[in-house]
Amino acid sequence: MQVTGKVVVVTGGANGIGRALCEAFHRAGAAKVVVVDLDHAAAEAVAASVGGAAFKCDVGQEKNICHVIEETEKMFGPIALFCSNAGIGGGFDPLSVNAGGTSDEPWARSWAIHVMAHVYAARHLIPRMKARGGGYFLNTISAAGLLSQVGSPAYSTTKHAAVGFAENLAISHKADGIKVSILCPQGVDTNMLRSIPKGPQSGDGDLTPEQVALDALAGIEQETFLILPHPQVLGYMRKKTENYDRWIAGMAKIQARMREGYGK
Repeated sequence: MQVTGKVVVVTGGANGIGRALCEAFHRAGAAKVVVVDLDHAAAEAVAASVGGAAFKCDVGQEKNICHVIEETEKMFGPIALFCSNAGIGGGFDPLSVNAGGTSDEPWARSWAIHVMAHVYAARHLIPRMKARGGGYFLNTISAAGLLSQVGSPAYSTTKHAAVGFAENLAISHKADGIKVSILCPQGVDTNMLRSIPKGPQSGDGDLTPEQVALDALAGIEQETFLILPHPQVLGYMRKKTENYDRWIAGMAKIQARMREGYGK
């Protein structure tokens, strides 16, 4: 799909990958880029820089997603591309002694933002897209959804769930002309990455948000389901499925090294 002349929505659009996506879509000729973020002032600043519009939105709340969709289409026309990009990095603890954690809160928040936000977008856009013959979803997930994330069971688990939902979205609505891409980078130099302990997600180098956005744009233009800004992730996925026991043993060694390093 070409974004030229299209209405595009980007959640988590005020910073990091989201901001870079907004800028990339603007340069590619999008008719209107709608910047959605919990930080309304920052969203407005990005929108002003790309001639777009801004909405304050907690993507974990269905009514907020519904409001963004309804108001965007009322003001600017049909949403051709919805980028469900918002994410959080909470719950990282290399020294955790229990993968189940001690509270439901980080699990519930991660589930709302990393999974249900995608579900809500689909729930309210699919009928509209089907009626007009198609549309596109770009869901920013993470290589953690394909591999794992040492030190954060909640992040890893919800990102895996996000991959599963995207697969179902693509399968269920291929006949409706609806396309889906998932963006799964490893380390990206963003505020979220800087807020968590350094770990294996940066082992292959941290990309700039701008590079990730360019990869996303290329993947959308080619209508590629799996977009891997770090191409080596494909090799890691193959090694994982070739021998799951060996992969788990290797990840456990990484976990042990992290615990040793942070325990000093």
